[in-house]
Amino acid sequence: MITLTVFNHAGGAAKTSTVRDLGYAFSQRGLRVLLVDLDPQANLSTWLGVDAALADTVYPTLVENRPLPEPSHVFDMDLIPSTLGLAKAEAQLPGIIGGVTHLREQLSTWHDRYDLVLLDSPPSLGQLSLSACVAADALVVPVPTTHKGLGGLPAVAEMVSTYRKLNPALHVAWYLPTQYNAGTSHHREALEVLREQLRPLGSPITYRPAIYPDAHAQGVPVSIYQPGGAADQEIQRAASELSDVMGLGVAK
Repeated sequence: MITLTVFNHAGGAAKTSTVRDLGYAFSQRGLRVLLVDLDPQANLSTWLGVDAALADTVYPTLVENRPLPEPSHVFDMDLIPSTLGLAKAEAQLPGIIGGVTHLREQLSTWHDRYDLVLLDSPPSLGQLSLSACVAADALVVPVPTTHKGLGGLPAVAEMVSTYRKLNPALHVAWYLPTQYNAGTSHHREALEVLREQLRPLGSPITYRPAIYPDAHAQGVPVSIYQPGGAADQEIQRAASELSDVMGLGVAK
């Protein structure tokens, strides 16, 4: 089982759509995939059509080290959803000795159950993000192809270095350019900077306002909403690239 946390402290980096769409792509390639929504905004849960109010979250696992709840099954994947109530863990975890290791401990008990676990971390540097990074074998970092996206990279590197104190093997396995607009010189220039500075770097995921918001609203992965379309092709390419980086051993 490989556990990857999709991490960027900044909002709008396309973390959640990356988890959803890559998770679905890998499930279609025969991997047993678990998604864990650690963001109290619960967008991953909503964007997969799951009514999180009717499901259990990782809250008891985080604060009491209880076993993980039984996931929901959706689109050939398993999902542990989130709710706004998960935000309570942010305030409680600092007072719990070893609390940020609970998720890692409980995920390890499922090592024979899944091939790939994708953790959707919140856009913050709080306890939930720390728990997600401590639980990870490696990080996937989506980076918007904007000056703001570039400007956030030093903070990402600093936090990875800090989190490594609790997870010495933690590293960024792959950077994924997101929100790309090839028709804008600003985005093209930012992408070139990313290509010069970051390794390994995936091919860009294009900003498609006519596709992603509609897929979100319908609660389905993009590859189901528009199979074979340009967005689907980019997602499949990204899955192949990440597969190569991580040695997932699935067909391209």
